[in-house]
Amino acid sequence: MTFIIQGIDIPSVPVAGSDALFPVRRIWCVGRNYADHAREMGSDPDREPPFFFAKPADSVVPGGGVLPFPSATKDLHHEVELVVAMGAGGVDISAERALGCVFGYAVGLDMTRRDLQAEAKRAGRPWALAKGFDQSCPISAIQPVSAVGHPSRGRLTLSVNGVLRQQGDLRDMIWSTAEAIAFLSRFVALAPGDLLMTGTPAGVGAVLAGDLLVGECEGIGRIEVRYT
Repeated sequence: MTFIIQGIDIPSVPVAGSDALFPVRRIWCVGRNYADHAREMGSDPDREPPFFFAKPADSVVPGGGVLPFPSATKDLHHEVELVVAMGAGGVDISAERALGCVFGYAVGLDMTRRDLQAEAKRAGRPWALAKGFDQSCPISAIQPVSAVGHPSRGRLTLSVNGVLRQQGDLRDMIWSTAEAIAFLSRFVALAPGDLLMTGTPAGVGAVLAGDLLVGECEGIGRIEVRYT
C-alpha cells in the first residue's frame, strides 16, 4: 500500500537507557486529579468521577528544549504531571490488571492557554485550542517499568527561573494510575502507544517569553523548557 502523502513522521519519545523510541498513538489527560489543584480551579475534590481531555500525538516535544512562545495567548500556564506510557491496552480493564498494561513512566508538561480555556468554559465549548496546540506537551524520556517499577509516591515539582511554583506528591492523586486507566478504558479502547497524563498539583501559573521551566518527578525524570 502506498500512502498518498509521503514523509509523515510518527510522533515518538525516547526510551531512557536505550536507542529505542516509544511511538505515540494518543495522549489522554486526567483533569483536576489533585485535591489542592481542584480547589484552586474552583472545583470539589471529593473523588468526583474523573474526566479526561486529549492532546494530539504530535504535540509531544521529546526532551523539551527551547520553544517559541505559543501564538494566540496572553496567559500561558504550566502544569507538571506524571506521564504513563501504555505498552498494552484493552477495553474495561480492571484496576487490578491496569498496571500490567504500563510500559513505563515520564514527566511531562501540560501547557495550557489559560485565557482560551477560560473563554471556552464560559461558552460551554471544547478545550481543544487551549490544550492541544502545537508543542503543548514537552515530555522527558520514558523510564521502563523494569527500571523504576510503578511509582505510587514521589515528589512532583515545577520551578520557573529557579523559583518553585508547583510541588506535590504522587500519593496525593485523587485517582491512582491504575484507577484512571481502568476508568478511561470504559469509554475508549486503550492501546500500546497511548500516553496518559495523570494530573497536576496546585501552583499552576503564568509563563512569559524568556522563562525557564524545570519539571521533575522523583525517581522518574526531569524536563526543561525555555520559551523565546
